[in-house]
Amino acid sequence: MAPGDEPKNNRAPRNRTLDVQEAEVSELRSKIQFFDRSIAPSFTDCVICGDAFKVIPELHEASFDVLFADPPYNLTKDFGSEKFRKTSLDSYEEWLDSWLAGCSKLLKTTASIYICGDWRSSSAIQRVGMKYFKLRNRITWEREKGRGSKTNWKNASEDIWFFTVSDEYTFNVDTVQLKRKVIAPYTENGAPKDWVRSDQGNFRLTHPSNLWTDLTVPFWSMPENTDHPTQKPEKLLAKIVLASSNENDLILDPFLGSGTTAVVAKKLNRRYVGIEADEKYCLLAQKRLSLAEKDKTIQGYSDGVFWERNTLSAQNSHAQVSKPTNPVSQPSLL
Repeated sequence: MAPGDEPKNNRAPRNRTLDVQEAEVSELRSKIQFFDRSIAPSFTDCVICGDAFKVIPELHEASFDVLFADPPYNLTKDFGSEKFRKTSLDSYEEWLDSWLAGCSKLLKTTASIYICGDWRSSSAIQRVGMKYFKLRNRITWEREKGRGSKTNWKNASEDIWFFTVSDEYTFNVDTVQLKRKVIAPYTENGAPKDWVRSDQGNFRLTHPSNLWTDLTVPFWSMPENTDHPTQKPEKLLAKIVLASSNENDLILDPFLGSGTTAVVAKKLNRRYVGIEADEKYCLLAQKRLSLAEKDKTIQGYSDGVFWERNTLSAQNSHAQVSKPTNPVSQPSLL
């Protein structure tokens, strides 16, 4: 909780939403780098509280392996003390270009870039991204949250544009396999073909596609949930971090929010630099990073694979009969 905020005493008993208590503020603030006070000439594994447009020019060029950016979409929305107002598509492209140009100088020639958007902002992201990088794919993920519309199709998806700086880049496909239930098991000479039979059911490991339907937007009963209005799931970042980086690689997030990118990087043994203008969210990010020192689990990621949504019983059973081999491999819900 930032100074001046009222404590949230009306949480339901089972509500696990993270917040920062007044007694925690001083210690958490001491771990944040405030750009307007001082900035080290070289830093890593840090949350920087400051304006991304001022911080980006101070970072070292050609030093980052991954850029993950979840910028404000072209919508009128408040992000704590920060506000973004909807503008024309041309103006939004100019705004994207104003920070992406600077970020492009910070990336290694082998770096990968992921930029989030919705259907309104997606075309602008594609056009601006292609000015600086090589376009690889567009990931669409199911964002199953919110009410429907009586006059239009419900907005239940978002995009993540995948670029690389060059044709030489990291993509660890075997680290992001999805474990799926086999609905119609096919056999060859009586033996399973490309799937495994077990007491918990029939499952197949599949290579990842650009359509992600196994994610859940954080909500009140999930321990990773915060009050940030556009928080991304840790599981989403885990897919990107595992696929496009190796241990000790350096990841940049210029719009860190409540810290998901930094938290996942820490859990997966990567380094990170996250920039966030709102001190309240920096404090939340720092609290989540402190918790990640003891708990490296990621919901939906178990035994080195990603599980389909709503497969808790299978994961729990699986965890009882096989020893996890991944440092973050624990049974989880989503």
